[in-house]
Amino acid sequence: MTDTKQALQQAKSRIAAIAQASPEIMKGFAAISKTATREGKLSSGQKELMAIVAAVVKGCDDCILYHVDAARRHDVDQDTLVEALEVAIEMGGGPAVMYAGKALEAFRGLN
Repeated sequence: MTDTKQALQQAKSRIAAIAQASPEIMKGFAAISKTATREGKLSSGQKELMAIVAAVVKGCDDCILYHVDAARRHDVDQDTLVEALEVAIEMGGGPAVMYAGKALEAFRGLN
């Protein structure tokens, strides 16, 4: 298992742990997430790209891994990810450059 895949599994394990400790809050959060990423005028892949941009700008490593994985499952390709990361860099400046690199690394590591 690659380091990126291992890191994603660890993030998912932490999500599972908090879901077990606080099932009601996570049930509500899961409903929000499902609603927010469902197909509509924007595709689920486009919505995952928006989540990646937010994760990069906020600097959340686990969020980057989680949403890059979801974007890949929605057939987002690397070139499309890079365009979204360019927006993240515009909005987040220097720190976003560092996290954009992490997002691209995660995308490549989840092959």
